[in-house]
Amino acid sequence: MTENTTASGGQADAPILAAADGSATSYHAVAWAAVDAAVHRCRLHIVTSVAIPTGVGPGPALTERDVAWMRTEGERVLTEAARVARTAAAGEALAISTELIVEPVIPYLIDRSRQARMLVVGSRGLGAFRRELLGSVSTAVTRHAHCPVAVVHSTSATDAFSSGKPVLVGVDGTANSVPAIELAYEEASRRKVGLTALHAWSDTSSVDLRLDWDAVREQEDELLAERLAGFGERYPDVRVRRVLMRDRPVRSLLDESDDAQMLVVGSHGRGGFTGMLLGSTSAALLHAVECPMIVVRER
Repeated sequence: MTENTTASGGQADAPILAAADGSATSYHAVAWAAVDAAVHRCRLHIVTSVAIPTGVGPGPALTERDVAWMRTEGERVLTEAARVARTAAAGEALAISTELIVEPVIPYLIDRSRQARMLVVGSRGLGAFRRELLGSVSTAVTRHAHCPVAVVHSTSATDAFSSGKPVLVGVDGTANSVPAIELAYEEASRRKVGLTALHAWSDTSSVDLRLDWDAVREQEDELLAERLAGFGERYPDVRVRRVLMRDRPVRSLLDESDDAQMLVVGSHGRGGFTGMLLGSTSAALLHAVECPMIVVRER
């Protein structure tokens, strides 16, 4: 299948890429991806893999009949995924394409993420005829993908109630969170909802009574304002609620995510590693939050 995309970060025709494996969680991911593609007026490309996972020992000997059955099941998954996408984006002119691959899904998704606007996967799930947990896919792609990765959990949060909730973004006070802030503002603007910018400024549960907490809070408030500076002018339609928490980031974001339609975080934060490692905050939240979560890293 021919894709009209380039490898640059801002390609106009870049699709949203969604993975489906036949599980309910993956169909929730497809539904979320369809709505986001409609919001961004871009294409949605859905992929499923019929590759047999490799492990210790010799692989199974497949007959032509086995291969034919696997392809049939793969096509069934894609047909259902396309139906879910059309239903989720009802009333929107959404271009949907599907692709069945015979190669392992993780390296394929990581490679294709170079040309994607966003990669969307389920947080966990077991394929209808494959033995690979989708949870391993979400963990791998959030660490290695070249574009933002949305991980969808037990709900797509596309219903009328959830879609009115604000977008939540974690701000750690470093430049690493700037791409996440920018994406969160754009999502909030396109979805016509508010933005909650949360900055948790205590990485430890210990309390130092010698500190002037009022002064520290004022300093952290200034830091949050500095990180948000300029975005208000670019997105004047987005109403922002600033939240300061003297608590651990994971706990603060997890609590606040109950009233958000999505959570946006950077791939690594204060003191985090660069390269291919996922930060401790984003890694801890990955399978803990209930709303869809987007992990953003610079291309």
